[in-house]
Order: sequence, then C-alpha cells, then structure tokens
Amino acid sequence: MTGPAVPAVFHLRRARDLIDRHFAEPLDLDAMAAAAGFSRFHFARGFRAAFGETPGQYLTRRRIERAQDLLRSANLTVTEVCHAVGFSSLGSFSATFSELVGASPTEYRRTHAERGALPVPGCFAKAWGRPRPTDPAIGEKQPQRPPS
Repeated sequence: MTGPAVPAVFHLRRARDLIDRHFAEPLDLDAMAAAAGFSRFHFARGFRAAFGETPGQYLTRRRIERAQDLLRSANLTVTEVCHAVGFSSLGSFSATFSELVGASPTEYRRTHAERGALPVPGCFAKAWGRPRPTDPAIGEKQPQRPPS
C-alpha cells in the first residue's frame, strides 16, 4: 500500500530552493528540473503555473535582487557585483538590471549612497559570497571547519 501522493508544488519548491541557494552559480533548466524530479518540459510548465514566472525569470529576478543588495551595501565595483550574482557579461547584467529596476546599476548605487548608507567592505562581501566545499553524500555545501 502506498501513501498519499505528494502535490507537485512540493517538488517544485525543492527546485526553487535550489535556485535561491545557488543563484550565483551556473544553473540550467536540466539541473532545476532534476531537483524537482521532473522532465525539463514538465518542470518549466509546472514552475510557471505554480509561481507565476518561468524558472529563468525567477533566477534572473533573484540575481538582480541580490545585486541591488550588494550595490546598496557593499563596496564592490559594478563588475564585481555582476560576477558575484552569477552574470558572465557586464553588458547583459546592466541591461537586465536597468530593465527590471528602472535605473542602471551605477544610478541605483548613487541614489542609495546619497541616503547615507555605509557600505560593507568588498573583501567581506566577497568572502561571504565565496562557494564552499560540497559534501557529495548529500549534495549540499558544507561550512569549512578549521583543522583540529
């Protein structure tokens, strides 16, 4: 006898959580679909139906949201922010940022700097954003432990 069927949205949330945790890394539709246990086409349709946007749109929005946070709070160049959030091209980052936010990354930073926010030093922002070793047994990143 089998238990009750798990609604598809629970599987889709696993993929959304993967995007939230690894937004700065290269993620393709196959990896996201695998996290949900769906074929790529079934996953893309289901994700859009459940969350109102495609997986690619969600990933891009998460990257831009993180970029906004870094531009407001970290002492990083726009290029450093671009790469820290997973974009490989400064041009596509700037165009996408401008389209979604309504201002270029530089204008956005200037507007928030005028409000008097103190930036976090870039070295700290880079250290916290650095990938950590992966434990292959569970597929999750584990914090590094100091040597004993």
